[in-house]
Amino acid sequence: MLIPTKILVPTDFSEHSDRALEQALDIAAQYGAKVYLVHVLNVIRSDFEELVRKEAQENLAKQLRRFPRAKEIGVAAHIRSGITYEEILKEGKENGIDLIVIASLGQSGIAKYLVGGVARNVLKGAKCPVLLTK
Repeated sequence: MLIPTKILVPTDFSEHSDRALEQALDIAAQYGAKVYLVHVLNVIRSDFEELVRKEAQENLAKQLRRFPRAKEIGVAAHIRSGITYEEILKEGKENGIDLIVIASLGQSGIAKYLVGGVARNVLKGAKCPVLLTK
């Protein structure tokens, strides 16, 4: 049985990501794991990156405030830039993540019955178990 010690939760600040974070916090509380929350910027023009990064920092803080348990559990929040699924996988490798909890759909969800492109690529490339949340 998997007993996670480090859980990665990618976020796009959607309700779907909130549910994934809530699930990860439940698991972390049960097993005493640490949670890593990551948001990936897809910035095309570098002159906008600082502005977008600042907005993302504010959104991460807002998201964590919605989950008071996050303070008790210990959540490390990071922002990365690049191709979303690649950066999620890099974050997992760099931090020795042993469970990824990801929403099956995010803000760009097209259909209720399809797994989103980011989640699908994370599933394909992950070296650890991935928990998809609805």
